[in-house]
Amino acid sequence: MPIDMSTSRHGTAVDRSAVGRRSHDDAPDTAVLFRRLAALEEGPDREAARDELVAAWLPMAHRIASRFRDRGESIEDLRQVAALGLVKAIDRFDPDRGAFESYAVPTITGEVKRHFRDRMWALRVPRRIQELRNKVRVARRELTQAPGAPEPSAAAIAAHTGLTEEEVGAGMEALESFSTLSLDAELSSGGEGQSLADTLGIADSSYDVVVDRESAKEGLRRLPERERAILYMRFFEDMTQSRIADRLGISQMHVSRLITRSCARIRDEVLAEHTAAERPARLTGGPGRR
Repeated sequence: MPIDMSTSRHGTAVDRSAVGRRSHDDAPDTAVLFRRLAALEEGPDREAARDELVAAWLPMAHRIASRFRDRGESIEDLRQVAALGLVKAIDRFDPDRGAFESYAVPTITGEVKRHFRDRMWALRVPRRIQELRNKVRVARRELTQAPGAPEPSAAAIAAHTGLTEEEVGAGMEALESFSTLSLDAELSSGGEGQSLADTLGIADSSYDVVVDRESAKEGLRRLPERERAILYMRFFEDMTQSRIADRLGISQMHVSRLITRSCARIRDEVLAEHTAAERPARLTGGPGRR
């Protein structure tokens, strides 16, 4: 039986029966062309055969891309990503290991999903939340297929999917979470000119003061009465060392030495207690272990 040979746009003779359509589905029969590609060395002939395979399977790649429409990315960009996945599948396919379609579909689908994961999401979203997002998106589409159907409520989506309303809420939030909002963005409600940054709290240094005081409290109680009085006058009554010396009848130099020695003693005790508290965690493999 004669073989239909024609010339590709690259000037290479190609077996048209190898890129024809099967009678039972719309997948091109390219088994012969794939075996020819595997036997060719790098060069114009191999590039031409590769281009023929891309052209034959590109409609399938476009169909896969269309499954991801309406997710915040244009269909043209999705088709480009799917085409890239198709090229990768063609380059990596071994014709001795089964049908190309079985290998290409997950390869192209994975490429499109990676595009969303790496390019569209501004934040790393847990896989569980992504799965909830997909379930909610599909349910919303199915529940609004009828003309004039209202936007489904969280309860309706939960009943349709078997999810809890809390899970539906997380999925709905994830539908709008591809990008982040600038802290300088003006809020749509509230005062004029107010930005998101204006609503955020700031670090309160008073918390550090409370922590320091609580840490030093026991050490202060263990000091001799005179040293406690000196520290109280210096740090709580804001008295100078000279005034403290006059009140106690000692030299200013002696007051300075007592303050330094008392502060060092309290600091050493606090550090020792902190080290003793961390030691059991290190021995048991807790957070303090290195």
